[in-house]
Amino acid sequence: MGARGAAPAGARMIGEGLMVRSGTPDAVSGDKSLGDLVAQAAKDVSQLMRYEISLAKRELRGDVQRAAVSGALFGFCAFAGCLILVLLCFAYAYGLYAVGAPGGLWGAFLWVALTVAVLAAVAAFVARLVLRKFSGMRRTRKTVAEDVAMLRRAKEQGEDGRAVAAAEDRAQIAGRPSR
Repeated sequence: MGARGAAPAGARMIGEGLMVRSGTPDAVSGDKSLGDLVAQAAKDVSQLMRYEISLAKRELRGDVQRAAVSGALFGFCAFAGCLILVLLCFAYAYGLYAVGAPGGLWGAFLWVALTVAVLAAVAAFVARLVLRKFSGMRRTRKTVAEDVAMLRRAKEQGEDGRAVAAAEDRAQIAGRPSR
């Protein structure tokens, strides 16, 4: 692709910077050397890779845009859900007032507030139970610490002790005594 925006002979542009050759490939004449053919193949592979990367960028850009729009729409849905919850709380309070809740209108709103507080406490309790089940990547931290210890031992023992340290580590991982 010589100058910026210029397409090689026999090529046509499609989309942003993508092009396709029209027609048949150049005929292989008997006077081209093996080196020329290999260079042409390398050039074609390089060009194909550039086209593939360009296509991947365009597809990714489209996916990111769709994800952004979806995220904005989900945010709007969450906002609308909160508004609906507030309106339902008002309806609940006025419904309690209509059936004669103790304390009048303000008492009905207090009952609504108490109901929402109990629901929030239950949600917090469930969230705490779920958080307790997180492992905190204990196994990963343990294996990383073992790997670091193995590397330190190998560094301290130098070149001669690497085989011994590796055998000890394999035995320790397998659960067998090392010596």
